[in-house]
Amino acid sequence: MTASDHHRTFPDTAPHGRIRVLIADDQPVVLRGFAAVLRAQPDLTVVGTASDGAQAVRLARETHPDVALLDIRMPEMNGIEAARRILDTEATRIIMITTFDLDDYVYDALSAGASGFLLKDVRANDLAEAVRTVARGDALLAPKITRRLVAEFARQRRPVPAGSPLTPREAEVLRLIARGLSNAEIAADLVVTEHTVKTHVARLLAKLGLRDRTQAVIHAYETGLVVPHA
Repeated sequence: MTASDHHRTFPDTAPHGRIRVLIADDQPVVLRGFAAVLRAQPDLTVVGTASDGAQAVRLARETHPDVALLDIRMPEMNGIEAARRILDTEATRIIMITTFDLDDYVYDALSAGASGFLLKDVRANDLAEAVRTVARGDALLAPKITRRLVAEFARQRRPVPAGSPLTPREAEVLRLIARGLSNAEIAADLVVTEHTVKTHVARLLAKLGLRDRTQAVIHAYETGLVVPHA
């Protein structure tokens, strides 16, 4: 495979409503495999592939993807820095890709603005569903290992003492989000409608200046609202 094969954009002739995906990985086998899996999905379209972080940033600015899959460790520019630069200009959800389930960079990737992460050996169905999950604004934190990682890395950080702008109910919703509950589960727990929960989530994200539920989880751990392993 040539370098040009690694750095490609694709015409977007897909029907309106498809999720636009950019993939960046310096391993050709992974890049081809992920692209093939996602192209086979009726609701997804691959708008570009890149073999390093710098290419990924350029392609993101050209193609405006809904979701970008970025390998954490890439030449020229790593995935974490690429994520920061893409999020500076694009309304793109980021999924970080890693080889190791205990990668030291996972927490930093999430803190940089990623909506979650996947291992490179992810199953095809799980890969496609992960893209759909972050595209709709949900956190990719369902696997137990992800919650453990976020909790462990957050435990090592110094809690940020600050007065909370949240109402008691919003703080309660944030606490439940951080424990991995969906909107439906939070609604059942608080005995309110799911619409009410969505309203609380939108307001607390706006008040705290957070991008999505993943960032909300990290904020909850870092500020001590949720105690790791409690």
